[in-house]
Amino acid sequence: MVQVNQLRDSVIEIQQVLLADWNRFLHHDKYQTSAANLAAYIGLRRHDLHDLQTQLTHIGLSSLGRSEAHALATLDAVLGALKLMSRVAVENCGLTAARLNMQQQQQLLVQHTSELFKQDGHTTVLMVTLPVEAADNYTLIHEMLVSGMGCARINCAHDNAAQWLKMVDNIRHASKETGRHCQILFDLAGPKLRTGAMMPGPAILHIKIQRDEYGHTLQPASLILDGSTNPGHAATPDGTPARLSVPAKWLRQLKPGQRISFRDLRKRKREFLVSQRLSDTEVSVTCKEGAYLAPGTALKLHGETSSHKTIEHTALSGDFIASPAHILLKQGETLLLTRAQTPGQAEIRDKTGDIITPGHIPCTEPAVFDFLRAGQAAWIDDGRIACLIKQIDERGAWLYITQARACGDKIGPDKGLNFPNSALDLPALSKKDLQDLDFAAHYADLIGLSFVQRGEDLDLLQTELEKRKISHLGVIAKIETRAAIKNLPEIIIRGAGRGAFGIMIARGDLAVEIGYERLAEIQEEVLWLCEAAHVPVIWATQVLESLIKQNLPSRAEITDAAMSVRAECVMLNKGSFVVHGMTVINDILSRMHGHLDKKTAQYRALHW
Repeated sequence: MVQVNQLRDSVIEIQQVLLADWNRFLHHDKYQTSAANLAAYIGLRRHDLHDLQTQLTHIGLSSLGRSEAHALATLDAVLGALKLMSRVAVENCGLTAARLNMQQQQQLLVQHTSELFKQDGHTTVLMVTLPVEAADNYTLIHEMLVSGMGCARINCAHDNAAQWLKMVDNIRHASKETGRHCQILFDLAGPKLRTGAMMPGPAILHIKIQRDEYGHTLQPASLILDGSTNPGHAATPDGTPARLSVPAKWLRQLKPGQRISFRDLRKRKREFLVSQRLSDTEVSVTCKEGAYLAPGTALKLHGETSSHKTIEHTALSGDFIASPAHILLKQGETLLLTRAQTPGQAEIRDKTGDIITPGHIPCTEPAVFDFLRAGQAAWIDDGRIACLIKQIDERGAWLYITQARACGDKIGPDKGLNFPNSALDLPALSKKDLQDLDFAAHYADLIGLSFVQRGEDLDLLQTELEKRKISHLGVIAKIETRAAIKNLPEIIIRGAGRGAFGIMIARGDLAVEIGYERLAEIQEEVLWLCEAAHVPVIWATQVLESLIKQNLPSRAEITDAAMSVRAECVMLNKGSFVVHGMTVINDILSRMHGHLDKKTAQYRALHW
């Protein structure tokens, strides 16, 4: 009992010191209780409690291991129980008051979740990142709402304002039609560091075929013959098929079932099969074998037109938008990351494959070079390629590749850059973020702030929200850097102290920043701290990713999805099978709610 009393006194002392520092940021009186509990929980966790926990468990009392939502009340309950067991002050043991405090504080997280997402705070909210197709595909949005989407995330790093407006209109329409409310989150891009533009590669269209392990074709490639005079382009990662420009007059002859033969750049015979006419200037075709085409490839139409003159059934493919060149990086080689925004160029190699001239590519944020130092680590493409900064000069940073696949890794534009050992003092809001905020002010329910590093970043956002008279909107701070983890209590207080607020664990960049080995540990600590602060958490990044993108989940991601039940919201990313993914995550979460409430195992009846 003496030990618990001393612990309680120490917790209160630390709590008072923290609250004295935080009070100037608590603009809403209703958050005072939560702030006090967060301060008490931090005070509790500054002690090593292993031995005390074991002692308490051995006499049948709480080990303090589930005290996040009500730290002092849990200590008071343990003290009350110890007094009863010792027959000390039985009439005034404090158990009744402790129990009431625990119940009241337990409800605060539910209440704050409901205020942020405008939904029942007892159930897990499902957030989904909208693909560009959501702008023109109302049916997709309707299906998402029916499948349980409670918050639609518009990623301001992609697409444009015209497409965002169409997405908003579709959501509002579908919400009205289905009777299901859906919050709209505009997620500002923030100072995301990425590789910049590359010079164009050769104007070649590579038609790729999906094959099984035996080399059999799983399905033919689809592409569109385009007679609009617009140049063709390769297929995009989001599934948009490739386009090949052809003369409009020749295109008008095409009918379903006809064959179009050609020889590709390797002089191999290949054939298109006409599938259907999509419009006056668009015809869909398939190809059963891989091929390489370039502008000027002769396309010969067979079938009903065989009696026509040659000039009428042969056409040359038109202009083609070349894909950006890429740089091949191998372990032990060098890459120049440039300050200048001049498009990058691929490396030059000799006949044996050795580097003659290293490749170079710009960084989208030139200011970052002011904070980089030789000897610091750098990661490219979300942690796929590890580097060491060899030198900083007037051109940029020379990166020595320390980790890549044996065959090398290719990089191009728009690949993520991380500098986990560097203290990057970059503005929290870019010029583009402010422009996007102008648009979001008319349509958003929530604003997401990316790459938050300190409490001042939230102050800056709040100032911009007030300028636009939208300070009432909920804010979600994305935790994805080492600095954010270090400053998390301050970030929470400055955010939640103003109004509806949530924390997103953005596990992609966070894993690169802190190291994959520490991700599981750190995400647990974020969950604990946010529960103590009664702040809802969004569990994000690669949730059911294989299922959503390939329609086949990995075993590990099913377990990860199950553990997401401890967060108040789960975010799914975009993919071809996202609606199916929503059905699966809802099924998983509904089962897990019966087994787990935050850290507490729920012992429902088993059937053995």
